[in-house]
Amino acid sequence: MPELPDILLYQRALTSRIVGQRLERLRIASPFLLRTADPPVADLTGRTVREIGRLGKRIVFAFDQDYFAVLHLMIAGRLHWKPPGVRLQGRSALAAWDFPEGSLLLTEAGTKHRASLHVVRGAAAQAAYDPGGLDVFRATPEQFHAALTRESHTLKRALTDPKLLDGIGNAYSDEILHAARLSPLRLTSQLTQEETDRLLQATKQTLTHWIERLQAENGSGFPEKVTAFRDGMAVHGRFRQPCPVCGSPVQRIRYAENEVNYCATCQTGGRVLADRSLSRLLKEDWPRSLDEWEERVGR
Repeated sequence: MPELPDILLYQRALTSRIVGQRLERLRIASPFLLRTADPPVADLTGRTVREIGRLGKRIVFAFDQDYFAVLHLMIAGRLHWKPPGVRLQGRSALAAWDFPEGSLLLTEAGTKHRASLHVVRGAAAQAAYDPGGLDVFRATPEQFHAALTRESHTLKRALTDPKLLDGIGNAYSDEILHAARLSPLRLTSQLTQEETDRLLQATKQTLTHWIERLQAENGSGFPEKVTAFRDGMAVHGRFRQPCPVCGSPVQRIRYAENEVNYCATCQTGGRVLADRSLSRLLKEDWPRSLDEWEERVGR
């Protein structure tokens, strides 16, 4: 799922291309994309885009007379800038916004189409789609601590909860926790003040690094390589590869459609965290330490 650095990349690229432009037509190929009926989507035709905003991981197109289109890309949704009138071909092509100088194409990989578009009118209606997560760049240490400890969750869950923190997902939460040297399964209720402060600093530094890096790499182009797996990441997507800090093999826990990537040496004191599905099968055979894990992998 595109996260804060990626959404900001889209926001910047869209601002330079369509703000001030008149929408000639919005073509929707998938009946599952549009989740609202009033106002009708046809009301956007002929209106000028005034701003490209953001609500968490949602991209907001602000039009004349308080019309808004709120787009959530979910896991596999991606945007592409194409020549005017691009054809909607294949199952992956969901919609196209046609402007005088080009068409914005929305695609979604896979068979499960989860991307959503809501067309609303009025600031209050738009604000209803704001999940309410805390902006870590503006947050004080006290506000950050309060958001994290509102309920007792694992750090992985807390960082990726859009109602708690703004714009962080599966990939960057792994990177943040590695930078903070904290276990993804540590409970927020058990954090010390020093650990909370360290986590806030790691969150700001990690997101800033990737925002600046991606924008520098993309330049003035349209972002076509939005992915959760980036060269230069410390642990995310690097299972069994060496940690860039200590050289230990990166570990992984899989659950549902997500995964947790971490370094046992840097983050858990050498302890290998139990993968629920595998540990249920292996029971006593599940490795409890990094040494034991390496010994079994090397067999």
